[in-house]
Amino acid sequence: MEKDEDAIGRGRKTPEELVDKLCELLTVEELDTDLYRGPRLPGGVGRVFGGQVIAQALVAANHSVDDEMLAHSLHAYFMRPGNEDYPIIYRIERDRDGRSFSTRRIIALQRGKPILNMAANYQRPEDGLAHQFAMPDVPGPEDLQSEADYWRENIALIPEPFRKRMLRQRSIELRPVERRNPAEPQKSEPYSYTWFRAVAPIGDDHRLHQAILAYASDMSLLGTSTLKHGISWMRDPLQMASLDHSLWLHEDFRADEWLLYATDSPWTGHARGFNRGQIFTQDGRLVASAAQEGLMRLRGR
Repeated sequence: MEKDEDAIGRGRKTPEELVDKLCELLTVEELDTDLYRGPRLPGGVGRVFGGQVIAQALVAANHSVDDEMLAHSLHAYFMRPGNEDYPIIYRIERDRDGRSFSTRRIIALQRGKPILNMAANYQRPEDGLAHQFAMPDVPGPEDLQSEADYWRENIALIPEPFRKRMLRQRSIELRPVERRNPAEPQKSEPYSYTWFRAVAPIGDDHRLHQAILAYASDMSLLGTSTLKHGISWMRDPLQMASLDHSLWLHEDFRADEWLLYATDSPWTGHARGFNRGQIFTQDGRLVASAAQEGLMRLRGR
């Protein structure tokens, strides 16, 4: 279900070019006070990737708070699918500014209609009690093959209409711990583990690293709810779309260094699937958590 900013490209791009394109995609233009425009995905066709809308909304909201205030959570509701034919307008509402916390409300619009409502919460850094869950014991990224390399070697496993999509270049490299074929899904327990990172360095702007993690947090999460049922968007008449998405940002991290996305799906029902995610650095720090509920409808049933 996920898209990437190089879904339709002309020729191979270097890792640096791919990351530059991602950074450009997440750079919003100020139109007026608390009003911004997010660029279209070059060559994008169809529905806008939800992670793009979330990340652009976060970048827009960042412009409205003091530099020392850092986002610690965001909660987004998808109202309509975004259309790649148009840019997205972001309107910021400054709901609260306190000494320690600030809250921003972001409405994303296309052609005058809201496609996403999001609340972003900010905190001035301070010390406090600390604990975290341990990182799952899984193979490290150095022991795994990238998703892109695997499909280049095994593209015959994928039906021809989907091959271009599976072979496209990505600005985010994925290294799944489990190897699954979406053309022949098998029932399994609803757990998934994927290492990811930006394919080239992205500088030291912490807010940019947060935006790229927000973008990537919409990858591989929604599909976790399909695993128990042995179904796939590639084979089955399955309609899937994000309904809401929450992200909590716990600690500093770099999105251009390996991060483990550990996801699970404790429940599905009523044509919806619920998914959770924890994001760890390679040295075991829990730096972010995510939760998402999505439409999970089998047509004709």
